[in-house]
Amino acid sequence: MSLQRVITDDRDLQIAPLFAQRIDEDVVPKGRLAENPMPAGVAAGIVRSRLLLDGRAALNLATFCTTAAEPELEQIYAETASINLMNREEYPASSHIEQECINALADLWHDDDGSFVGCSTSGSSEAAMLAGLAMLRRWRERGGTGRPNMVFGTHVHVCWPKFCNFWDVEARMVPLAPGRTTLDPALTADAVDENTIGVVAVLGSTQDGRYDPVAGIAAALDGVAARRGIDVPLHVDAASGGFVAPFLDVDFAWDFALPRVVSINASGHKFGLVYPGSGWCLWRDPEYLPKSLIFDCNVLGGHHPTFTLNFSRPASGVIAQYYQFLRNGLAGYQLIAQRCQEVARQVAAGIRAIAPYEVLADGEDLPVVAFRLRDPEEVGFTVYHLSEALKGDGWHVPAYSLPPDLEHVDVIRVVCRQGFTLDLAERFLESLLKHTERLASHPFPLPEVATALTFQD
Repeated sequence: MSLQRVITDDRDLQIAPLFAQRIDEDVVPKGRLAENPMPAGVAAGIVRSRLLLDGRAALNLATFCTTAAEPELEQIYAETASINLMNREEYPASSHIEQECINALADLWHDDDGSFVGCSTSGSSEAAMLAGLAMLRRWRERGGTGRPNMVFGTHVHVCWPKFCNFWDVEARMVPLAPGRTTLDPALTADAVDENTIGVVAVLGSTQDGRYDPVAGIAAALDGVAARRGIDVPLHVDAASGGFVAPFLDVDFAWDFALPRVVSINASGHKFGLVYPGSGWCLWRDPEYLPKSLIFDCNVLGGHHPTFTLNFSRPASGVIAQYYQFLRNGLAGYQLIAQRCQEVARQVAAGIRAIAPYEVLADGEDLPVVAFRLRDPEEVGFTVYHLSEALKGDGWHVPAYSLPPDLEHVDVIRVVCRQGFTLDLAERFLESLLKHTERLASHPFPLPEVATALTFQD
């Protein structure tokens, strides 16, 4: 969740909500509670009117998060929002559904001995924190001394540097290089030592959608164990790829089929097809989740183990995930992933046909397309100008610089998720061509636009 600053504009809302029902005042306080209640219809009308300036989800190509759902799923969200997933005594069916989802994911990710443990979370960021905590505690309980460190690439999601910052773990960030936007196995092996609590590989970077070579990283860590006697666990951040690779890249080794992989996290609310607020974390065996991190809770009746950072939270995300598992099955998820990739390939082909652009990621891993200008000085504009121009047609497309060692490369990224159809892709390419020609023919230097130092979904 983004931090919000104090509202400095203390002007009240000057509205007359006649569209709902007349109220005594035409001024609604902003940044403070009103003195009196108002009718429900009026309050709902004010909320909806204030949201009118938000973007249209179908034209948001920036986010990985699910923005489209069937009416049946919308209804399930409404019906289950009041269920407290933590209260297993009152809601045992929801608890059982959570376990069924975990079982399904363990099967999907090739855990073949049935000894896995797992939990649902509020998203992949919380799941990453839990996986990191498990590695940190296990390292300490095995006699680790000194300052712990964690190894990952500079292209990881911001949740991993956050984890290191919050729990005073040294972040050993392996640099990218020209032509390589994934984690290098040899450099990873060189970075680990006896204080390394774990290595994080990414199955689908938010920067360009590429998969880290997980099997190669695992093999390099196996070599470290054999040569130096340092046994380093490997965690896979499959926030997006955990619901894509099993259906599109069946020959790509990345999950529990690799013995070095001890834990995996994924976002249900990305290609898992549920709305924001759903994540999962699984460990291949209880030994990788120290018992000292698990609390027994009996305040709601009964005894229930809990490890998540949040306590009370709605069951909606879990129930929605179960619905999607039932609704789609293996064949349905595969069909949706294939269609998303088909759209990504069409977008990449269309961008290649427009002269000034170079495609850096073409949707062959995650259905994500990233591209840059070959020579911004020659064409007279930047990807930041292009991003701003596309907003004029309603498209929200992020422009940002790549991580350190490639920070001189500015790119635009298009996420081709469910709801972004082939027809919409054609409309986007038409808009892209129009604004490219307009910006390139601009008769005088364009003004500077704000640039993002980093970008996360």
